[in-house]
Amino acid sequence: MRRREFITLLGGTMVAWPLAASAQQPALPVVGFISGGSVDAFAREAAAFRTGLNETGYVEDQNVTVEYHWLEGHYDRLPALMADLVHRQVAVIATPGSMPAALAAKAATATIPIVFGVGEDPVQLGLVASLARPSGNATGINYFVNEVVAKRLRLLQDLVPKAVRIALLVNPANPSVKSTLREVQEAAPAIGLQIQTINATTIGEIDAAFATLAHERPDAIFVAPDSYLNSRRVQLAILTAANKILATYTNRDYVAVGGLMSYGTDLADPFHQVGVYTGKILKGAKPADLPVLQSAKFEFVINLSTARALGIEIPPGVLSIADEVIE
Repeated sequence: MRRREFITLLGGTMVAWPLAASAQQPALPVVGFISGGSVDAFAREAAAFRTGLNETGYVEDQNVTVEYHWLEGHYDRLPALMADLVHRQVAVIATPGSMPAALAAKAATATIPIVFGVGEDPVQLGLVASLARPSGNATGINYFVNEVVAKRLRLLQDLVPKAVRIALLVNPANPSVKSTLREVQEAAPAIGLQIQTINATTIGEIDAAFATLAHERPDAIFVAPDSYLNSRRVQLAILTAANKILATYTNRDYVAVGGLMSYGTDLADPFHQVGVYTGKILKGAKPADLPVLQSAKFEFVINLSTARALGIEIPPGVLSIADEVIE
């Protein structure tokens, strides 16, 4: 072999080594992240999830891949989506803030770890055997959405003592609507409130609902917990302002864009915790060994500018107990 040919061959071999080594590197673990809302509406919460991952040593696209699936209220997509995630054997299925997604994941697999964030009792939902010992492939955080329904109604009544007729806006496509209806129907009569249920699952149906509300003029609107309705919070704020109807919501995201008041958990907290637990599981922890956490902090937030625009004078006693007042 000639010397020049030998050098060329050796050079080709040296070039090939890194390529072969690269091909043999293990693929990054994949996390299937599922939200019932939209990417734009939940950007802050998604960032909180990534922060939780970072705290456990995982950085997106460096040592973990996160596949984001935004349902935008289309819960009918869940069976096919879960079937695909299970078929590909993703490392973890994360469902922060979506009870329908958590239930669909649990129904789809008994082996792939699931980290959920739900607003209802995960034991009653069948997600875990107990809070302290989940005992299966799922764990996460419960942030008590329906358990605070009565408190939200009382705060609404404190804010507007003359309110009697309340319109309950729900997304009937969300399976959790049944428990919300039950909680509201149990709590309302005890404090003298009458409830009328209004359904909306699309942008057009939200507009149509408010056309009805503008004609019937309820004293207030109680917006049920739902990721899709949360993603339409700007639309809801615009419609309530245009029709001069006050409303109460589940979290501060609504109030930050012009909603009147909210009471509940800041959703960034459960999203963050789901990120932390996801990272721990990627490191080898088992869901059965990670107890279900429970939110301990609830925020009462009021938008003072919206109150003024609606001609509402907030009683000093109500203002004094607000955790945050947005000017």
